[in-house]
Amino acid sequence: MTDRNGTISGVVIRPLQRIPDERGTIMHGVRSDNALSPMGEVYFKKLYYGVINGWHAHETLELNYICLTGMIKLVLYDLRDDSPTKGALQEIFFGDDNYCMVHIPPGIANGSKGMTDPFALICNVASEPHDTSLKYRRIDPNSGEIPYDWSRRDF
Repeated sequence: MTDRNGTISGVVIRPLQRIPDERGTIMHGVRSDNALSPMGEVYFKKLYYGVINGWHAHETLELNYICLTGMIKLVLYDLRDDSPTKGALQEIFFGDDNYCMVHIPPGIANGSKGMTDPFALICNVASEPHDTSLKYRRIDPNSGEIPYDWSRRDF
């Protein structure tokens, strides 16, 4: 299945609240009373305009991405053999225009592309602390192993 608008089993997109006032804006993130996975580490990544980061597929790690500023194109590909959506692609555009959290279960390859100049800022609330011994797989985004074209489509 290669429908870019399909939903991959286990992926959750949760809208987040912004509370503006004359002092600024509170941007909600992850709360312990509604978390979708345990919290092991929070880290931030700057993704420059036009840069593709990925593919990454984690064996045990659950990801919870929030784009704090700018816009990101996040693309997911289901690699799980036991999944009803194995082989499915899902595109999610999120950040300034779609403030939400995207929960990504283990076994789903994810790649992202910066859509705003000069950069977008991503927060990841990972289920485990970063550890180089955690099993994950990197896949070259231009190898063709995952059937996705990262070029811009104007249609």
